[in-house]
Amino acid sequence: MTAGLPPLREVIARHGLSASKALGQNFLFDGQLLGRIAAVPGPLADRAVLEVGPGPGGLTRALLAAGAQVTAIERDHRCIPALEELGEAYPGKLRLIEGDALAIDAPSLFAERPHIASNLPYNVGTALLIGWLSADWSPEPWWRSLTLMFQREVADRIVAAPGSSAYGRLAVLAQWRSTARIAMPVHRSAFTPPPKVMSAVVHLTPTPAPDGVRLAVLERLTAAAFGQRRKMLRQSLKGVSGADAAMATVGVDPSRRAETVSVAEFVAMARAMDAAAPV
Repeated sequence: MTAGLPPLREVIARHGLSASKALGQNFLFDGQLLGRIAAVPGPLADRAVLEVGPGPGGLTRALLAAGAQVTAIERDHRCIPALEELGEAYPGKLRLIEGDALAIDAPSLFAERPHIASNLPYNVGTALLIGWLSADWSPEPWWRSLTLMFQREVADRIVAAPGSSAYGRLAVLAQWRSTARIAMPVHRSAFTPPPKVMSAVVHLTPTPAPDGVRLAVLERLTAAAFGQRRKMLRQSLKGVSGADAAMATVGVDPSRRAETVSVAEFVAMARAMDAAAPV
């Protein structure tokens, strides 16, 4: 950390800040832990980084200390003065935007592809992730990597393998054109106030999108399959046009259940459905 910066707890006390339950806030104070999170994407010197929901700036400090050019989006006006102090400590390194990340066109903020690193507010974390995964990838996503804090249950759903109870639509959406791993678990006691659940940092890096597959088709297929996950595919996909033929083409037994179908198999089925669809 830059010499002269007061401890984060002191900053929070001076500005009279407290975590807002309505905004899904939980503050992290452990500088070593924050430094480890900032190191997950790899070297960040002079790299653009987007941080959503920085709060009083714990992770922001670690990202700036790693040399990143940070764009921070914060909707809680109470936290803005503390973040402005960080900007003064790191001249020209922090761009602060007050607003709702769900309503801001984040890609338009960057001339180069940024890394995204955030201790996401729990109440909007999944929505933000799905938005970033679903954005246009032509020919590549607008971001370089995602390093995101989630409740452990959500993190497990993102990285889940077929056959597990956590495996579902979120796993397919995350894994069909990216690699997803849990970078580190984070105990609830690391936060102030401690949440009721454990957390984990998930790291996602993009991979080439499979040819001949549209996200809309894959989403329609997985929505039906996992919408009735306890039923056999022949029943859950009954109303999906082209699904029966796609299962036959790919060789997926219609008596299987969605949780047993791999990401690659779902992608192959979506490709077959797309190829057979009338132009």
